[in-house]
Amino acid sequence: MAKSTILVVGGGTMGRGIAGLCALSGFGTAIFEADPAGRGRLRAAIEDSWERAAQRGKVSAESVEAARGLLRILERLDEGSGAGLVIEAVPESPEAKAIVFASLDRLCSPDAVLGSNTSSLSIASLARATRRPDRIVGIHFFNPVAAMPLVEIVRGPETSVETEEKAAAFARALGKQTIRVADSPGFATSRLGLALGLEAMRMIEEGVASVGDIDRAMELGYGHRMGPLKTSDLVGLDVRLSIAETLASRLSQERFRPPEILRRLVAKGRTGHKSGLGFYRWDGETAVETLAPESGEP
Repeated sequence: MAKSTILVVGGGTMGRGIAGLCALSGFGTAIFEADPAGRGRLRAAIEDSWERAAQRGKVSAESVEAARGLLRILERLDEGSGAGLVIEAVPESPEAKAIVFASLDRLCSPDAVLGSNTSSLSIASLARATRRPDRIVGIHFFNPVAAMPLVEIVRGPETSVETEEKAAAFARALGKQTIRVADSPGFATSRLGLALGLEAMRMIEEGVASVGDIDRAMELGYGHRMGPLKTSDLVGLDVRLSIAETLASRLSQERFRPPEILRRLVAKGRTGHKSGLGFYRWDGETAVETLAPESGEP
Protein backbone atom coordinates (compact mmCIF):
# COMPACT_ATOMS: atom_id res chain seq x y z
CA MET A 1 0.00 0.00 0.00
CA ALA A 2 1.04 3.62 -0.43
CA LYS A 3 3.10 4.83 2.53
CA SER A 4 0.49 7.18 3.97
CA THR A 5 0.74 8.62 7.46
CA ILE A 6 -0.20 6.29 10.32
CA LEU A 7 -1.55 7.54 13.64
CA VAL A 8 -1.24 5.34 16.73
CA VAL A 9 -3.34 6.32 19.74
CA GLY A 10 -1.98 4.96 23.02
CA GLY A 11 1.63 4.81 24.15
CA GLY A 12 1.66 1.60 26.16
CA THR A 13 3.58 -1.54 25.27
CA MET A 14 1.52 -2.30 22.18
CA GLY A 15 1.19 1.27 20.96
CA ARG A 16 4.94 1.84 21.21
CA GLY A 17 5.61 -1.42 19.41
CA ILE A 18 3.18 -0.66 16.59
CA ALA A 19 4.45 2.90 16.10
CA GLY A 20 8.07 1.75 16.16
CA LEU A 21 7.44 -0.92 13.52
CA CYS A 22 5.47 1.49 11.31
CA ALA A 23 8.33 4.01 11.27
CA LEU A 24 10.92 1.29 10.64
CA SER A 25 8.78 0.11 7.73
CA GLY A 26 8.90 3.52 6.07
CA PHE A 27 5.56 4.98 7.15
CA GLY A 28 5.28 8.52 8.40
CA THR A 29 4.16 7.71 11.93
CA ALA A 30 2.55 9.83 14.64
CA ILE A 31 1.79 8.54 18.13
CA PHE A 32 -0.34 10.19 20.81
CA GLU A 33 -0.36 9.30 24.51
CA ALA A 34 -2.80 11.21 26.74
CA ASP A 35 -0.68 10.90 29.89
CA PRO A 36 2.00 13.65 29.80
CA ALA A 37 4.54 11.62 31.77
CA GLY A 38 4.13 8.63 29.48
CA ARG A 39 4.26 10.87 26.44
CA GLY A 40 7.58 12.28 27.57
CA ARG A 41 9.12 8.80 27.64
CA LEU A 42 7.81 7.63 24.27
CA ARG A 43 10.59 8.63 21.90
CA ALA A 44 13.35 7.32 24.15
CA ALA A 45 11.52 4.02 24.66
CA ILE A 46 10.88 3.50 20.94
CA GLU A 47 14.39 4.50 19.89
CA ASP A 48 15.86 2.23 22.55
CA SER A 49 13.94 -0.71 21.07
CA TRP A 50 15.33 0.14 17.64
CA GLU A 51 18.88 0.30 18.99
CA ARG A 52 18.52 -3.10 20.65
CA ALA A 53 17.20 -4.56 17.40
CA ALA A 54 20.15 -3.07 15.49
CA GLN A 55 22.61 -4.52 17.99
CA ARG A 56 21.08 -7.96 17.42
CA GLY A 57 21.35 -7.53 13.66
CA LYS A 58 17.57 -7.45 13.16
CA VAL A 59 17.56 -4.03 11.47
CA SER A 60 20.20 -1.85 9.88
CA ALA A 61 21.60 1.33 11.38
CA GLU A 62 20.41 3.11 8.23
CA SER A 63 16.83 1.94 8.82
CA VAL A 64 16.95 3.19 12.39
CA GLU A 65 18.23 6.58 11.29
CA ALA A 66 15.50 6.87 8.67
CA ALA A 67 12.84 5.83 11.20
CA ARG A 68 13.87 8.59 13.58
CA GLY A 69 12.90 11.15 10.97
CA LEU A 70 9.54 9.47 10.33
CA LEU A 71 8.36 9.32 13.95
CA ARG A 72 6.44 12.18 15.56
CA ILE A 73 5.26 12.37 19.18
CA LEU A 74 2.05 14.39 19.33
CA GLU A 75 1.09 16.79 22.10
CA ARG A 76 -2.56 16.80 21.02
CA LEU A 77 -4.68 14.18 19.28
CA ASP A 78 -5.91 16.64 16.66
CA GLU A 79 -2.33 17.03 15.38
CA GLY A 80 -2.76 13.58 13.81
CA SER A 81 -6.02 14.33 12.03
CA GLY A 82 -4.45 14.01 8.58
CA ALA A 83 -3.60 10.31 8.98
CA GLY A 84 -5.01 7.92 6.39
CA LEU A 85 -5.07 5.02 8.85
CA VAL A 86 -5.40 5.13 12.64
CA ILE A 87 -4.68 2.33 15.10
CA GLU A 88 -6.22 2.69 18.54
CA ALA A 89 -4.12 0.94 21.19
CA VAL A 90 -5.47 2.18 24.52
CA PRO A 91 -6.24 -0.25 27.41
CA GLU A 92 -9.03 -2.82 26.98
CA SER A 93 -11.82 -0.64 28.36
CA PRO A 94 -14.97 -0.36 26.22
CA GLU A 95 -15.65 3.10 27.61
CA ALA A 96 -12.13 4.40 26.96
CA LYS A 97 -12.06 3.00 23.44
CA ALA A 98 -15.50 4.44 22.63
CA ILE A 99 -14.30 7.91 23.68
CA VAL A 100 -11.23 7.56 21.45
CA PHE A 101 -13.26 6.41 18.45
CA ALA A 102 -15.78 9.23 18.85
CA SER A 103 -12.91 11.73 18.92
CA LEU A 104 -11.21 10.18 15.90
CA ASP A 105 -14.47 10.17 13.96
CA ARG A 106 -14.82 13.88 14.62
CA LEU A 107 -11.19 14.79 13.86
CA CYS A 108 -10.16 12.53 10.96
CA SER A 109 -10.99 12.67 7.29
CA PRO A 110 -14.15 10.74 6.30
CA ASP A 111 -11.90 8.56 4.13
CA ALA A 112 -9.60 7.55 7.00
CA VAL A 113 -9.70 3.94 8.20
CA LEU A 114 -10.04 3.65 11.98
CA GLY A 115 -8.54 0.41 13.31
CA SER A 116 -8.44 -1.05 16.79
CA ASN A 117 -5.76 -3.26 18.31
CA THR A 118 -8.36 -4.73 20.68
CA SER A 119 -7.86 -8.40 21.48
CA SER A 120 -11.43 -9.14 22.53
CA LEU A 121 -13.85 -6.20 22.35
CA SER A 122 -16.60 -6.04 19.75
CA ILE A 123 -15.74 -4.11 16.60
CA ALA A 124 -19.46 -3.41 16.15
CA SER A 125 -19.58 -1.71 19.55
CA LEU A 126 -16.61 0.49 18.66
CA ALA A 127 -18.20 1.35 15.32
CA ARG A 128 -21.32 2.58 17.11
CA ALA A 129 -19.26 5.44 18.56
CA THR A 130 -18.72 6.74 15.00
CA ARG A 131 -20.66 7.77 11.91
CA ARG A 132 -18.52 5.53 9.67
CA PRO A 133 -19.10 1.89 10.68
CA ASP A 134 -17.97 0.77 7.23
CA ARG A 135 -14.47 2.15 7.92
CA ILE A 136 -13.96 0.53 11.35
CA VAL A 137 -11.85 -2.64 11.52
CA GLY A 138 -9.88 -4.71 14.00
CA ILE A 139 -6.09 -4.73 13.41
CA HIS A 140 -4.88 -6.98 16.21
CA PHE A 141 -1.11 -7.18 16.72
CA PHE A 142 0.75 -9.49 19.09
CA ASN A 143 3.45 -8.80 21.65
CA PRO A 144 6.30 -8.26 20.94
CA VAL A 145 5.02 -6.45 17.87
CA ALA A 146 8.29 -6.44 15.91
CA ALA A 147 8.88 -10.18 16.37
CA MET A 148 5.43 -11.76 16.10
CA PRO A 149 4.52 -12.50 12.48
CA LEU A 150 0.72 -12.44 12.79
CA VAL A 151 -1.88 -9.67 12.53
CA GLU A 152 -5.53 -10.61 13.01
CA ILE A 153 -7.89 -8.62 10.79
CA VAL A 154 -11.37 -8.46 12.33
CA ARG A 155 -14.31 -7.40 10.19
CA GLY A 156 -17.31 -5.89 11.94
CA PRO A 157 -20.81 -6.49 10.58
CA GLU A 158 -20.64 -3.23 8.60
CA THR A 159 -16.91 -3.18 7.75
CA SER A 160 -16.57 -2.69 4.00
CA VAL A 161 -14.52 -4.98 1.78
CA GLU A 162 -12.36 -1.97 0.88
CA THR A 163 -11.61 -1.25 4.55
CA GLU A 164 -10.75 -4.88 5.25
CA GLU A 165 -8.42 -4.97 2.23
CA LYS A 166 -6.68 -1.74 3.27
CA ALA A 167 -6.08 -3.12 6.75
CA ALA A 168 -4.67 -6.38 5.36
CA ALA A 169 -2.45 -4.53 2.86
CA PHE A 170 -1.11 -2.35 5.67
CA ALA A 171 -0.22 -5.41 7.75
CA ARG A 172 1.54 -7.00 4.79
CA ALA A 173 3.51 -3.77 4.24
CA LEU A 174 4.85 -4.26 7.77
CA GLY A 175 6.02 -7.75 6.82
CA LYS A 176 3.19 -9.51 8.66
CA GLN A 177 0.98 -12.42 7.74
CA THR A 178 -2.74 -12.05 8.30
CA ILE A 179 -5.77 -14.07 9.22
CA ARG A 180 -9.29 -12.73 8.76
CA VAL A 181 -12.03 -13.39 11.28
CA ALA A 182 -15.57 -12.28 11.98
CA ASP A 183 -16.47 -10.04 14.91
CA SER A 184 -16.99 -12.74 17.54
CA PRO A 185 -16.04 -12.55 21.25
CA GLY A 186 -12.29 -13.13 21.57
CA PHE A 187 -11.99 -13.42 17.78
CA ALA A 188 -9.84 -16.49 16.92
CA THR A 189 -6.55 -15.92 18.68
CA SER A 190 -7.62 -14.55 22.06
CA ARG A 191 -10.35 -17.15 22.42
CA LEU A 192 -8.08 -20.11 21.67
CA GLY A 193 -5.04 -18.74 23.48
CA LEU A 194 -7.04 -17.82 26.56
CA ALA A 195 -8.68 -21.23 26.80
CA LEU A 196 -5.26 -22.89 26.90
CA GLY A 197 -3.79 -20.29 29.25
CA LEU A 198 -6.62 -20.51 31.77
CA GLU A 199 -6.45 -24.31 31.86
CA ALA A 200 -2.69 -24.11 32.47
CA MET A 201 -3.36 -21.78 35.40
CA ARG A 202 -5.91 -24.20 36.85
CA MET A 203 -3.31 -26.95 36.58
CA ILE A 204 -0.94 -24.82 38.66
CA GLU A 205 -3.68 -24.34 41.26
CA GLU A 206 -4.24 -28.11 41.36
CA GLY A 207 -0.53 -28.91 41.69
CA VAL A 208 -0.46 -30.94 38.46
CA ALA A 209 3.01 -29.73 37.43
CA SER A 210 5.34 -26.75 37.74
CA VAL A 211 5.09 -23.60 35.63
CA GLY A 212 8.14 -24.59 33.60
CA ASP A 213 7.02 -28.18 33.04
CA ILE A 214 3.54 -27.15 31.89
CA ASP A 215 5.09 -24.77 29.38
CA ARG A 216 7.64 -27.33 28.19
CA ALA A 217 4.83 -29.86 27.73
CA MET A 218 3.29 -27.67 25.05
CA GLU A 219 6.59 -26.52 23.55
CA LEU A 220 8.18 -29.96 23.23
CA GLY A 221 5.09 -32.16 23.05
CA TYR A 222 2.99 -30.05 20.69
CA GLY A 223 5.53 -27.83 18.97
CA HIS A 224 4.27 -24.56 20.42
CA ARG A 225 6.83 -21.78 20.10
CA MET A 226 6.11 -20.72 23.68
CA GLY A 227 4.17 -22.31 26.52
CA PRO A 228 0.80 -20.92 27.70
CA LEU A 229 2.06 -19.45 30.99
CA LYS A 230 5.04 -17.66 29.49
CA THR A 231 2.73 -16.40 26.74
CA SER A 232 0.34 -15.11 29.40
CA ASP A 233 3.17 -13.20 31.04
CA LEU A 234 4.06 -11.57 27.72
CA VAL A 235 0.45 -10.71 26.91
CA GLY A 236 0.05 -9.26 30.40
CA LEU A 237 -1.83 -11.04 33.18
CA ASP A 238 -4.03 -7.99 33.65
CA VAL A 239 -4.93 -8.14 29.96
CA ARG A 240 -5.65 -11.86 30.23
CA LEU A 241 -7.89 -11.23 33.24
CA SER A 242 -9.83 -8.53 31.37
CA ILE A 243 -10.33 -10.78 28.34
CA ALA A 244 -11.38 -13.71 30.54
CA GLU A 245 -14.00 -11.58 32.28
CA THR A 246 -15.31 -10.38 28.91
CA LEU A 247 -15.55 -13.89 27.44
CA ALA A 248 -17.07 -15.30 30.64
CA SER A 249 -19.87 -12.75 30.38
CA ARG A 250 -20.42 -13.17 26.64
CA LEU A 251 -19.66 -16.83 25.89
CA SER A 252 -19.42 -19.20 28.84
CA GLN A 253 -18.99 -18.53 32.54
CA GLU A 254 -17.78 -22.07 33.06
CA ARG A 255 -15.13 -22.12 30.32
CA PHE A 256 -13.72 -18.63 30.81
CA ARG A 257 -14.12 -17.92 34.53
CA PRO A 258 -10.76 -16.43 35.64
CA PRO A 259 -8.84 -18.76 37.99
CA GLU A 260 -8.19 -17.36 41.46
CA ILE A 261 -4.42 -17.51 40.92
CA LEU A 262 -4.81 -15.06 38.03
CA ARG A 263 -6.85 -12.66 40.15
CA ARG A 264 -4.33 -12.84 43.01
CA LEU A 265 -1.30 -12.21 40.83
CA VAL A 266 -2.90 -9.19 39.16
CA ALA A 267 -4.06 -7.81 42.52
CA LYS A 268 -0.43 -7.97 43.71
CA GLY A 269 0.81 -6.12 40.65
CA ARG A 270 2.41 -9.25 39.21
CA THR A 271 1.24 -8.60 35.67
CA GLY A 272 4.00 -10.47 33.83
CA HIS A 273 6.82 -9.23 31.65
CA LYS A 274 5.94 -5.54 31.90
CA SER A 275 6.15 -5.57 35.72
CA GLY A 276 9.09 -7.99 35.83
CA LEU A 277 7.10 -10.61 37.71
CA GLY A 278 4.21 -12.90 36.81
CA PHE A 279 4.35 -16.68 36.50
CA TYR A 280 8.04 -16.04 35.75
CA ARG A 281 10.59 -13.55 37.00
CA TRP A 282 11.75 -11.46 34.05
CA ASP A 283 15.14 -9.85 33.47
CA GLY A 284 14.75 -8.06 30.17
CA GLU A 285 13.74 -10.79 27.73
CA THR A 286 15.03 -13.59 29.97
CA ALA A 287 12.44 -15.54 31.98
CA VAL A 288 13.49 -17.40 35.13
CA GLU A 289 10.95 -20.14 35.73
CA THR A 290 11.48 -20.79 39.45
CA LEU A 291 9.90 -18.31 41.87
CA ALA A 292 9.78 -18.59 45.63
CA PRO A 293 6.31 -19.76 46.70
CA GLU A 294 4.05 -17.00 47.97
CA SER A 295 0.86 -18.22 49.59
CA GLY A 296 0.84 -21.23 47.33
CA GLU A 297 1.62 -19.20 44.20
CA PRO A 298 4.49 -20.04 41.81
